[in-house]
Amino acid sequence: MRVTSLGLATDVALRVLEGAEVSDRGGYLVVRSPDNPEFWWGNFLILPGRPEPGSAVAWLARFAAEFPAARHVALAVDAAGPVPAEPAIPVPADFPAAGLEAERSTVLTAASVTPPPRPAEQAGIRPLKSDADWQASLDLGVRCFGAEGSQEYLIRRNAARRRLIRAGRGAWFGAFGGGRLLAQLGVCDAGDGRARYQDVETDPAARRRGLAGTLVWHAGLYAHEVLGAARLVIVADPGAEAIRVYRSCGFADAETLVTFERPPAE
Repeated sequence: MRVTSLGLATDVALRVLEGAEVSDRGGYLVVRSPDNPEFWWGNFLILPGRPEPGSAVAWLARFAAEFPAARHVALAVDAAGPVPAEPAIPVPADFPAAGLEAERSTVLTAASVTPPPRPAEQAGIRPLKSDADWQASLDLGVRCFGAEGSQEYLIRRNAARRRLIRAGRGAWFGAFGGGRLLAQLGVCDAGDGRARYQDVETDPAARRRGLAGTLVWHAGLYAHEVLGAARLVIVADPGAEAIRVYRSCGFADAETLVTFERPPAE
């Protein structure tokens, strides 16, 4: 099975660079991250197209067979939808009835980036390099996600990011102010002339200062000049503030990505 969705294809490329395993079952793909079983979107199934009504139970059974110890369920649909997403992509009623919540994300692309309307000129923008930098990256993740992300999950994600960067496949940029890491993101080589942005995070106490847009701009320049990327890819929640930041830096909506997830039971 060949993944056709731009958002999914670049996502899988980066998961593989981090050490994930991809297995083709004929009718679907299994993406597995043995080093981080709590990473929902490192341990998921890719459906070959929009699911048929009445198929939720079958997909839940396949997921349980592939990930018998998982407490979550995560399914991604390899069918690039038009933008805007509503109401063009229907969700079979049996999926929400089974506790599977549909998420629609917008995949944006750009051939080049432009400075944001309000660049964070006072911030120091540079790649993360030292042990202290990466500890600051982990600490920022804790401040951003709080109780939503377990400490073990965040530690393992931090280690996977660092392995990818050490392999020379991209860079993790930070925005520093007052001696503290205030925002971060990654941009990595996803193959075929594409660079994929990852995990844009801004300290809740430092938002609306232009930090994210400034990072997106600097990382885009790096992707062109160092990675040789001709196409930049980023994925965003269509209803969140961040998508407006990305559009202000030259990104345009390209496709809609549909996923289903069921979080662990309380």
